[in-house]
Amino acid sequence: MAAPTAMTPMPDTIQPAQAQPVSQGLAQRVGHSLVTSRSQLGRLFPGLLASAVVATAASFLAEHYGAPVMLFALLLGLAMNFLSVEGPCKPGIEFTARHVLRWGVALLGLRITFAQVATLGWGPVVMVLISVSVTIGVSMAVARAMGFKPLFGLLSGGATAICGASAAMALSAALPAHPLKERATLFTVIGVSALSTVCMVLYPMLARALGLPPVDAGVFIGGTIHDVAQVVGAGYSLSTEAGDAATLVKLMRVAMLLPVILFASLITRWRGGEGTGERPPILPWFAVGFALLLAVNSTGWVPKPVIGLGNEASRWFLVASIAAIGMKTQLAQLVSVGIRPIVLMVGETVFLAGLVLGLWRWLG
Repeated sequence: MAAPTAMTPMPDTIQPAQAQPVSQGLAQRVGHSLVTSRSQLGRLFPGLLASAVVATAASFLAEHYGAPVMLFALLLGLAMNFLSVEGPCKPGIEFTARHVLRWGVALLGLRITFAQVATLGWGPVVMVLISVSVTIGVSMAVARAMGFKPLFGLLSGGATAICGASAAMALSAALPAHPLKERATLFTVIGVSALSTVCMVLYPMLARALGLPPVDAGVFIGGTIHDVAQVVGAGYSLSTEAGDAATLVKLMRVAMLLPVILFASLITRWRGGEGTGERPPILPWFAVGFALLLAVNSTGWVPKPVIGLGNEASRWFLVASIAAIGMKTQLAQLVSVGIRPIVLMVGETVFLAGLVLGLWRWLG
């Protein structure tokens, strides 16, 4: 009887001994994940905070002085570039310049609906398709002839033909890695921001000088000026009718961002990714997000406060990311680019204006 008595407690002893390591292992894994996430957030926080502060300052200056917020973000970021050299801010600045940028691009899908595109008919749609495609193609060819990589022509031509700094940031995110990519992106953003401001002043005067009717003037302004804010300012400076037409045509150009990103992604995929030898997806996740948000927004189911919140979030993400890119760039790198990129971007702007005028006279 002694043996069974001694063996009786064994099941009670064995069961806790088996269950305890499992529960402890699960708790340890969960705890490790939480600690890792908290540690990663702590590592990124100084750089995220620095980018947010620069973005806030840039927004304040843009509101009070009327200049493009992207340009202010770049200039302030360049002034703070010492933060990205070494120290606690570097990881967060890198994260903002790469990942926060992609979130901002995805949220751009909330700016436009298919119904807005349809209101002006097929003429502006065909004009936008031709002008964007031809401008990018010519830009790539001219860039190659001038001794640049054709991808710089895609970057600058896409920024000129689509939506300025936002397009430059989106295309930069989709293009293959290159040691000079960030410098080219920064220069492109500076160029399109400055040229967009100049066009905002000159193009309404040109439209008046050409005697364009309000809708025609709006189509010209919406089809040529780089940034959305400058299109709105220039269009409504002429008339409400011109401003409405300019805004809708500009939104059509914004919609062209998706196929152009797809084209850039195919180039990256063909080249085997960003130096890893792996082929990235045909369409990056932020472009898929852009398309999904555009489709959902077109249903009319999204409440206006949500759309407004998404647009504001997109603006803040893009401003913060361009500030981070500015902080990552040495000013001497920009000075060294020379006059040829400036000539290329001015030429792209003039070419687009002439092309849109000619196409609209033909299609309108």
